[in-house]
Amino acid sequence: MAFFPRRPLGPSHFLRLHRAAQGQVSNLRYLSASAIIGNENKSGTEHGSPATRKTTHFGFQEVPEHEKEDLVREVFSSVAKSYDVMNDVMSFGIHRLWKDQFVSRLDPGRRPGGRPLSILDVAGGTGDIAFRMLDWASEIHNDHQSKVLVVDINENMLKEGQKRSLATSYGDGSRIDFKVQNAEVLDAVPDNSQDLYTVAFGIRNFTNIPAALRAAHRVLKPGGVFACLEFSKVNTAILDMIYRQYSFSIIPLMGQLVAADRDSYQYLVESIARFPSQKDFAGMIKDAGFEISGDGYEDLTFGIAAIHTGVKV
Repeated sequence: MAFFPRRPLGPSHFLRLHRAAQGQVSNLRYLSASAIIGNENKSGTEHGSPATRKTTHFGFQEVPEHEKEDLVREVFSSVAKSYDVMNDVMSFGIHRLWKDQFVSRLDPGRRPGGRPLSILDVAGGTGDIAFRMLDWASEIHNDHQSKVLVVDINENMLKEGQKRSLATSYGDGSRIDFKVQNAEVLDAVPDNSQDLYTVAFGIRNFTNIPAALRAAHRVLKPGGVFACLEFSKVNTAILDMIYRQYSFSIIPLMGQLVAADRDSYQYLVESIARFPSQKDFAGMIKDAGFEISGDGYEDLTFGIAAIHTGVKV
């Protein structure tokens, strides 16, 4: 598997992808979730003619499905070292509170008399969620044996996580491991092997989200929990208008000023706008075979983000 070097993405990389979007943003921002999901189900062969080739979305642009993985990999190679800064810019720093809420709701850790947990953190290259889960297990449940496998399609993100782990008590690798994996396949993760599957701010970048959800269902043990933290749809009209204006006007500019990388940040805000609504995504989780309780999700900060959970029965 080839990986791109970390470097700011120049205009040439996204010229074809963004040229049309510049004049169409106002129309495309409000695409329905049903249209988004429909694009993932177009028929065609991977390398067929443009008329029959399977396509998916990359931000606001339609691209051949087999190209998206490399495009997303290059985005995250570019932002790997500024990942926390990126999330601070995109959420006013509130992502840190959301992640704390995500972990506290899951309450990971071995209970007295129980066995250690096997936790799979997907698209978690920098270890941000994994370290929080291990800290929670250790500090709240006195569990020093449960382990996390962090997987990511991007080697640069994983290298950043491994480097960060050296500054924690998990630097010896006894409780955390990092591995390159495609979330839609997870070919190195056995069936029915994981107690908890987490993915935070990553699933919207997957090429085939339904395939990733099916892979999550496969690797979880019966009774295992799927948990996803992701940007979502603001549930108040006025706040939604303000949030969209901020997202499309300010975040790419901040990306240019903070990380010298406007294009990657432009893609990231577009990927948020294209992600399904809370209700539609909960339906996708059910379609993958999970049981959900109630609506299946919890809104955070007026729906700017949401926590989705499902159980494999």
